[in-house]
Amino acid sequence: MNNAAPKHLTIIGAGLAGALLATLLARRGWQVDVYEKRGDPRQQGYQGGRSINLALAERGRHALRLAGADDAVMAQAVMMRGRMVHFLDGRTDLQRYGRDDSEVIWSVHRGELNLILLQIAEDAGAQLHFHRGLHSVDFERRLAVFHDDRDGSSHEIVFDSLVGADGAGSALRGAMKQAADLGERTEFLGHSYKELEIPPAADGGFSIEPNALHIWPRGRYMCIALPNDERTFTVTLFLPNEGEPSFASVRSGADARALFERDFADALPLIPQLEEDFERNPTGLLATLYLDRWHLDDRAVLLGDAAHAMVPFHGQGMNCAFEDCVALAERLLADDDRARAFAEFQARRLPSARAIQAMALENYLEMRDRVDDDDYLLQRALERELAERHPDRFMPRYAMVTFHRMPYEVAFERGQRQRELLVELTRGHDSLGSLDWDAVDATVCARLSPLPTDE
Repeated sequence: MNNAAPKHLTIIGAGLAGALLATLLARRGWQVDVYEKRGDPRQQGYQGGRSINLALAERGRHALRLAGADDAVMAQAVMMRGRMVHFLDGRTDLQRYGRDDSEVIWSVHRGELNLILLQIAEDAGAQLHFHRGLHSVDFERRLAVFHDDRDGSSHEIVFDSLVGADGAGSALRGAMKQAADLGERTEFLGHSYKELEIPPAADGGFSIEPNALHIWPRGRYMCIALPNDERTFTVTLFLPNEGEPSFASVRSGADARALFERDFADALPLIPQLEEDFERNPTGLLATLYLDRWHLDDRAVLLGDAAHAMVPFHGQGMNCAFEDCVALAERLLADDDRARAFAEFQARRLPSARAIQAMALENYLEMRDRVDDDDYLLQRALERELAERHPDRFMPRYAMVTFHRMPYEVAFERGQRQRELLVELTRGHDSLGSLDWDAVDATVCARLSPLPTDE
């Protein structure tokens, strides 16, 4: 008979990662307390910050399956087969993400997903504490002080270990910085975003193709639209902060309409509240957060955006955070020495985080400036052909990142080598028909080792 007290963990932040980690550990018998500065969205409605729709991929779905949440989430998800590119002249072209409908991503609403995960965490036995914003931490005494935003009252708790799942503006990271140098640096992109909305069509259906991520690439800037299960689309306009056009020059609803009339003409009739949306919704910043250190011995550890916030252009921020949760839970369940578990978690995940941060930045350039480029399209065509001819050696980087769970750093490094091959093999050609396929096959076999398996 085991009379040992359950292991205890205190999580800061009841967002997506905090709720998922709480579930993974509570289901294994841990006592988990989750503290959230906002109120309970299940009672007062979702009041999140960003509402950019999230792209759920295999890494995230794997974590949801482990938490018993996949079925509930997928019931509200909308499949996206690929990028529907909207050219300036009004033409459209669907660029598939994968080979067929077995390789797709899913659009999910951040708020709906948070509601599902909170309920599953509570059902698993996690204790959720709302209106508890982290104010300060005494790491020597292992005391954390929380403030209630409703009446300003303070609440002090004793902790064994703290987990910071409280996002890019992490209060726990701020407290940890006062105790140790985390090697923090933030690189702003120089571009920001504004959210708009495409409502349902007059018949209640989708106004445009629902099973795609729509993208209007325009060189230095772009617009995207992701479908929602209520038949709307969340539209996100990405512009530089300076120059023409930019958020410095497009300041009013009228300015936004003029921009859309010129550069996004086919999208304009779909957004009837364009001026109102533009003036009402905040302008969101885009930045990458780098830390050299994620933990403070056995007392605190960071994960997700609190440790490695990234720009949203690979749709992997949530998927990466969920992978963090699985990795941290595995280490905590396998090792009673929390300092060692936190250190091993960082050693395993920090290289992965750096790799996907780099790929997310690269993907912005690709999405806004290359998806309608002839050289890019020829390389994409060769990429698909090589994946068919050499499935054991060649896999598009997007597929490695999105449809598989091999470490991000493996996908990044291998993707770089494959991209060099694609550029080399298509140089001087304007179609695949003029390639020497025997030479192409020999080059692939000589330069690429067999693919690794998923974790």
